[in-house]
Amino acid sequence: MVSSNSSASVRDTSPAPTSLDTLVSHLVASKRSLSSIEYVWRANEIVTTTRVHLETSVITSARTSFLQAGITTQLRTLERVHARSKATETEGAEEYRDALSTLDEAEKRLRGTLGSLRTTMVEHTLRPESDGRKSLLDFVDEGGVDKLLAAVEESATAAKRAHTELVETNLGFRDEIGRIRDAIDGSRTPLHRPSSNWSAESSYSDKTPESPIPDILQSMEDRAKDMADNLESLVKHFDLCVTAIKHTEDGGDAAQRLTDDLPEGMAVGHQITGAPPEPISDQEREEMLEVLANDAGQVEDVLTEIRDHISEMEALSENVTVYIAQIDMVYANVLKAFRLLEALESRLHAFIAQSQVFIMRWDDERAKINERMDELESLGDFYSGYLSAYDNLLVEIGRRQFMEQQMEKVLQDAIRKLDVLHEEDSMKREAFKADYGDFLPVDIWPGLTNPPLRFEVAQVHGSEKVPDISKSVIQRAIHRVEGKV
Repeated sequence: MVSSNSSASVRDTSPAPTSLDTLVSHLVASKRSLSSIEYVWRANEIVTTTRVHLETSVITSARTSFLQAGITTQLRTLERVHARSKATETEGAEEYRDALSTLDEAEKRLRGTLGSLRTTMVEHTLRPESDGRKSLLDFVDEGGVDKLLAAVEESATAAKRAHTELVETNLGFRDEIGRIRDAIDGSRTPLHRPSSNWSAESSYSDKTPESPIPDILQSMEDRAKDMADNLESLVKHFDLCVTAIKHTEDGGDAAQRLTDDLPEGMAVGHQITGAPPEPISDQEREEMLEVLANDAGQVEDVLTEIRDHISEMEALSENVTVYIAQIDMVYANVLKAFRLLEALESRLHAFIAQSQVFIMRWDDERAKINERMDELESLGDFYSGYLSAYDNLLVEIGRRQFMEQQMEKVLQDAIRKLDVLHEEDSMKREAFKADYGDFLPVDIWPGLTNPPLRFEVAQVHGSEKVPDISKSVIQRAIHRVEGKV
């Protein structure tokens, strides 16, 4: 018997049994071995299925690679768009924080100034007693400050709302890109090669990985050919058994009986009929029996080899099935990514527009915030000037007090000197009258007997007196004014 392996040689020499029983036993074993045709059919089926898998895998892999490349390119574009929108979001957040920080500082300064006005009480001597105690804040309208701060808060809230909408839009944009990225990354999950005869792994990338199926198919075809060759040798061995039995006395009926129910589809070399065989010489029969005996010893080995081949092919077929399932799963992920990409593209305009809407709204609200911040600064400067002016008022009152005191000193000194001159003039007039009055007629000068001149000092302007404010209060005001210079 000739098998695919040289170890299954059919030409080894061994004693050839010649009894009919021995030949029948060989024929029965040979007939049983012919059932291995089912393995050959299965091998043919596996090879055919693997060829189909090869064709479908090539098509699927090509589609997968094409879609992967296109989706990856689109993803890079979408990620750049998202990055720009994210940059707008980040820049807007920084500008918003800076604006709020500046506003907070301006409001803090204004509140501090208002607090100083509230705690600075107006000197009671400056106001009528009926007014009671009042602070500097009582003389300004604080409601305008509250309205301005409310307007600032409104603009800040509107800007925050616009930024929050952009953040939420960007998060939705990022999540959709992430789902597409997850799907496309899932399509690059490493595919295990179907056999340890190849390298451990091959992963999908932008290029189609080398398919292991062609190598597997070649291996399957080699094994299927070996199995067909082995089956052919078994058929030849069966033919030889039939021939040997027919050339043995009383073997015709046995041959007819044993070859009635051959496996379906099995065609043997001899037509088994009741006709006598063609005669052969004793030497030819001896040689035939010798070959038969040698081949009979190899039947089980050939069957084992066929079974081993079909087991290996079944294992490879299972691995190919797993590999095809992986390819199909990868393709399904790519299709999922493609559908997600289509859905995202329908909303892409809205995502991009939201960034532009934020920029316009932020520019508008920022302009309002800057304008109102200028108003806050102006109010703060005004109230600071008001507080400083009050200190300078106290200083001015102190100065006027001092000048009034100096004027009074000058006036008192002048009055004193006039009184002295008046007294001196009166005394000298009396002395003149005593010395010469008796000798002069009265009507010689009507003014001879007039009294000396007397002056009165009267306040012409500024009937109100300068308020009486303590020196300590004025001194503290001077220190505050000098400290601000």
